[in-house]
Amino acid sequence: MTLRMVITVSYWMLGLVSIVNGLWMLASPAGWFVGIPAAVTDTGPMNAHFVHDIGVVFCVVGAGAIWCARHLASCLPVHWGITGFYAGHALVHVVEISSGWLPHSHWWIDAPLVFLPAVLLIVIGLPATRRAASI
Repeated sequence: MTLRMVITVSYWMLGLVSIVNGLWMLASPAGWFVGIPAAVTDTGPMNAHFVHDIGVVFCVVGAGAIWCARHLASCLPVHWGITGFYAGHALVHVVEISSGWLPHSHWWIDAPLVFLPAVLLIVIGLPATRRAASI
């Protein structure tokens, strides 16, 4: 599999997972709050309006990632918007874990769905990565 294909598949996977997550947040905020295997309950009480708001963000980000998968050569502005959300989200988690607001167990809990997407998107956006993928 070429690097270009890995990037395309990564965008598609991130897009689909983000949209599914966002739709779940919109359809069943309480079910999402207790059902997602990310210990979200550690962040405080459930707020349906807030979960709905973030669900919309995940749907938009997911649509942007799918758009990037289909438009690799011209996707950098959308890519960096998506990356801004995921990197900002990850930074909030780093600060909250480091300050003790979230338990240290969140370093591992948050790794697959918070930290990994942010790092992956940063790497995909690097000029060297894009050159190597012939994008």
